[in-house]
Amino acid sequence: MANGDGAVRAILGPTNTGKTHLAIERMCAHSSGVMGFPLRLLAREVYDRVVRMKGEASVALITGEERITPPTARYWLCTVESMPVPNWQDEGQDFAFCAIDEAQLGTDPERGHVFTDRLLRARGREETLILGADTLRPLIRTLIPEAEIVTRPRFSTLRYAGSVKLSRLPPRSAVVAFSAEQVYALAEMLRRFKGGAAVVMGALSPATRNAQVAMFQRGEVDYLVATDAIGMGLNMDVSHVAFAGLEKFDGRRDRRLTIPEMAQIAGRAGRHQRDGSFGTLGLGGDNAAAFSDEEVLAIEEHRFRPLDHLYWRNSDLDFSDVRALIASLEEKSGDPLLRAAPLSIDLAVLKAIAEDPAVAAMRGKQARRLWAACGLPDFRKVGPMHHARMVRRVFSYIGEGGHIAADWFAAEVARLDNVQGDIEALADRLAGVRSWAYIAHRSDWLKEPARWAERTRAVEGRLSDALHSALTQRFVDRRTAVLVRDIGARGADALPVTVAADGEVSVGPEPIGHLAGFDFTVDPTARLADKRLLLAAAERRLGEELDRRAKELADGDDTLFTLAAEPGQPVAIGWNGHILARLAPGRSLTEPAVRTARALDRLSAPVRAALRARLERWVEAQVARHLGELVRLGRASSDPQHRPAVRALTAMLADAGGLLPRKALAAPIGQLDKDDRAALYRLHVRLGALDAFLPTLLKPEAQRWRAALMTVRGNQPMPSLPPPGAATLPASADRHGAALAYRRVGEIWLRIDLADRLAAYAHRIRAAGGGEVVDRQLATSLGLDEPAIARLMADVGFQPKGEAWSWRGQRRRQERPVAAHKPGNAFAAALADLKR
Repeated sequence: MANGDGAVRAILGPTNTGKTHLAIERMCAHSSGVMGFPLRLLAREVYDRVVRMKGEASVALITGEERITPPTARYWLCTVESMPVPNWQDEGQDFAFCAIDEAQLGTDPERGHVFTDRLLRARGREETLILGADTLRPLIRTLIPEAEIVTRPRFSTLRYAGSVKLSRLPPRSAVVAFSAEQVYALAEMLRRFKGGAAVVMGALSPATRNAQVAMFQRGEVDYLVATDAIGMGLNMDVSHVAFAGLEKFDGRRDRRLTIPEMAQIAGRAGRHQRDGSFGTLGLGGDNAAAFSDEEVLAIEEHRFRPLDHLYWRNSDLDFSDVRALIASLEEKSGDPLLRAAPLSIDLAVLKAIAEDPAVAAMRGKQARRLWAACGLPDFRKVGPMHHARMVRRVFSYIGEGGHIAADWFAAEVARLDNVQGDIEALADRLAGVRSWAYIAHRSDWLKEPARWAERTRAVEGRLSDALHSALTQRFVDRRTAVLVRDIGARGADALPVTVAADGEVSVGPEPIGHLAGFDFTVDPTARLADKRLLLAAAERRLGEELDRRAKELADGDDTLFTLAAEPGQPVAIGWNGHILARLAPGRSLTEPAVRTARALDRLSAPVRAALRARLERWVEAQVARHLGELVRLGRASSDPQHRPAVRALTAMLADAGGLLPRKALAAPIGQLDKDDRAALYRLHVRLGALDAFLPTLLKPEAQRWRAALMTVRGNQPMPSLPPPGAATLPASADRHGAALAYRRVGEIWLRIDLADRLAAYAHRIRAAGGGEVVDRQLATSLGLDEPAIARLMADVGFQPKGEAWSWRGQRRRQERPVAAHKPGNAFAAALADLKR
């Protein structure tokens, strides 16, 4: 019955439309039926459902490695490859109903030709259903014009939820990864964060997979980590699907998932009338997975580009010899919609073996047997060359109509019958025993197929149990999982959290870390299995403790805070040695911005805002206390009661931090009259012979604050400051720190007020009519040598003449300003008035 005359219907739509459920109901309404599925796991799941409906005697299961065929079976559940389409007429099998699930997989490079063959040839006597995505519609209309197309809308809404960190995944989430290594790594992290996760991969045996899914369905764990196998109809109570990546290796190259593939996987979220969500996993890094807007819109609205081809391979094979067989397999369809399938593993193995001329010349039954042997699946994914070795060994026994040697078969199965080892070793043995289970279900390859099928089934069962135990032991911490659910059910108060006087934080009896200021660090001695859970519980309660501390600071006095201005470090506000905020460039030099530390992000928004406002008031008070005259200078620069020359000079001086070489102020000083100088005197501005400055800024704490604000404005680290009260500094002193209050004279730095005293003395002596213009007593007490004195006197305007000094006027060269100076708006306005 390869071609039935019954009705053909294509049931198309996105996931969660009940297509498979409808097909099962339709099949069970007929006297007999067959369904082909893309995965062994899905075939087994549906088999179990139909057995509950019709009884074991009426239901058969055929996959590559499993064959349950009661003599009275009327309903057959198969993988697509195992559907008995090619030989139905020969074997006299006749099915009233036929269904092919996930028919859009005809575009799969490896297996697509099998789905296409079933799509075109598999028919039920009374009814045929083709289940798949709506993208199949134009191909169905062209290739099967007699088919009735029925569209099924999705029962629930699927929405995009963005990226979420693994630690913040909502319960009933499935994380999808595309390699076993990543699956294991994510499951390990979920064990630490959430108490554990079930693991589902296509390579697992049905027993292992069912045991893992059962844990998830019963609620023993709230998270599932899987490969894209869950996209093929595996039905579980998943509310959210998180993609750990959007690229997969398709057997040939790494590529980005297509939008239909994304939708197939994302569609596992939500069941029936319950909405679901999808998104990515926030793993960090530059290559973090992210959906484009186009992909999100297409998935949410289930709108995808229609398919324009299916992969096809000739099923009318020529067994006259192996060369002819290969040629017939590579024959093209002649239909542009049916593209030649890429080289699949069975054909690749056949070509590799046929390089032997003796094999290439095989004819008839030998060629058929060779092709059957090439159909042995590569469960271990070792590739055509390595897999060809096993196929050749199998064919060496069955090529002449014989059977595989029982001792070889038994030895290979016995070698795999070992439940010791880690997850990877057990999974590898399971993949190996699947090959022997496949062979055991070939009655023409073994003398006692039933005996060996039972043997391989027993080994697979033991390995499956061992793998399930290993997965559970490694990826599930039942105690932590119970605690997570307990917190979710009763709130954080379920676990008592205490903060000791020394800052030690404990959850119940478990010390989990230390709270220093507002920074929480995990105790390295806390048990690894419980650390994440206990940390999450502590953070919920620590919010109250952190808010309490912040409120105390906001209500406290100024003595609680300090200026953290360590050399080489950013300028910050400290409390008991802990950083509360950093200073950043603000509206002016004396009005820096306050940027709270990241540790304060844990505070509630109102409390954090109140603390920030308190820190801003503290900075304002400290600036007024230590740099009050600099603040007054800044205000004077915009005071219209002052003449333009005064405003220009004060603007420049305030913008430079209260210190500039006199030559830099030559223009505004030249415009000053007696009243202007009186105004500057009232502002405590000292117009020295060498520098203009505010003497009060030379006090140690004023120097520190002035240095801090100037480095903040320049986005520079704090310089090393001179020792308090130092009159001179060596030439090796930090240039940036020294330049804030010192002038370079020869090989030393001299504080500007002392340099001004020496300059003023020289001018007094010169005005009095002559004499020694150098105050030798002061110079000696300061430790100035002759080169330093000569440099200073030259800057003042004297030059040596024999053993005396003669006045020649100050140097005409323009000296670089001592402090970095960027004119502000007030200075610009005052300078404009001065020019007018």
